[in-house]
Amino acid sequence: QVQLVESGGGLVPAGGSLRLSCVASTRTFDSYDMGWFRQAPGKEREFVATITWNGDTYYADSVKDRFTVSRDNKKNTVFLRMNSLKPEDTALYYCAASTTLATTADHVDEWGQGTEVTVSS
Repeated sequence: QVQLVESGGGLVPAGGSLRLSCVASTRTFDSYDMGWFRQAPGKEREFVATITWNGDTYYADSVKDRFTVSRDNKKNTVFLRMNSLKPEDTALYYCAASTTLATTADHVDEWGQGTEVTVSS
């Protein structure tokens, strides 16, 4: 079992950067794939990025080459570095944990509370 606490969201101008963090409360953090999803008002929750337990990364096409997901297993933390932010990146960003590769929401075992990212034009 794992509990996730996210932080790092905020208001940023277009072209700016943010780094989201998610701290997991678990003794088996290194066994989880960790992902990020986002949900904008009126939109479905969508996949953003995932890093597997062994460091393989996956990205949605919309964020490739702009976002970087990483993890620090010693600190039970996963990060999402977001560069070149666009207004369309505005959403509530959720940290997610899965014991299997999670690039869709139905494969997620645990969710964080969400952290809001707003990108102004």
